[in-house]
Amino acid sequence: MERFIITEDGSHSLYSAQFNQQYHSLHGALDESEHIYINLGLRPVLEAASGPVSVFEMGFGTGLNAFLAWKLADQLQKQVFYTSVEAYPVAPLEASQLNYEEATGEKGFMQLHNAQWGRDVAISPYFTLRKEVTTLQDFTPDRFFDVIFYDAFDPRSQPELWTSEIFTKVAAQTRQEGVLVTYSSKGIVKRALRAGGFIVERHKGPAGKTHVLKAIKL
Repeated sequence: MERFIITEDGSHSLYSAQFNQQYHSLHGALDESEHIYINLGLRPVLEAASGPVSVFEMGFGTGLNAFLAWKLADQLQKQVFYTSVEAYPVAPLEASQLNYEEATGEKGFMQLHNAQWGRDVAISPYFTLRKEVTTLQDFTPDRFFDVIFYDAFDPRSQPELWTSEIFTKVAAQTRQEGVLVTYSSKGIVKRALRAGGFIVERHKGPAGKTHVLKAIKL
């Protein structure tokens, strides 16, 4: 069992004893996800898109990023194909206690957790989800991605997921001028992204965080 946390914006997060990390910012889980992954990452791409957009998420976690991406796709009536890998899935019973429906005013959150792993699942007419129980190192995608949500645990806890080698792998499956967004703005992350083939931009962070990163595939 993971430990529940109520973050400062009232939305829930979880604490992983295995990695000694919380899944979201203590200053606000919902605020963090909306600020970084939706408004900095997906929204501008989706608003400009004339066709389907493919999203890859490193770390399905609580499912909050996927939930917000789904609701944005429905709102804009733009097709999103969302692929996420997760080596340590959150149990559906734990997920069912998260308050993301209450926090967002949206419904259907558990559709994401109840969706079968390893296959494409049409969550709505505009949002198709594919979840894979695997590591990023072992994952072989079947498509190129327009947007990357990079949401692994902190480099101190999972250093193997923040190397130039791993970002080279990610870049190889990212479309030209595709976008990667992440909460970590550490120097080692910026250097690894550049070495992997991205141009790195530093942007203002959400509450409690000075900066976050947006990287563009060269």
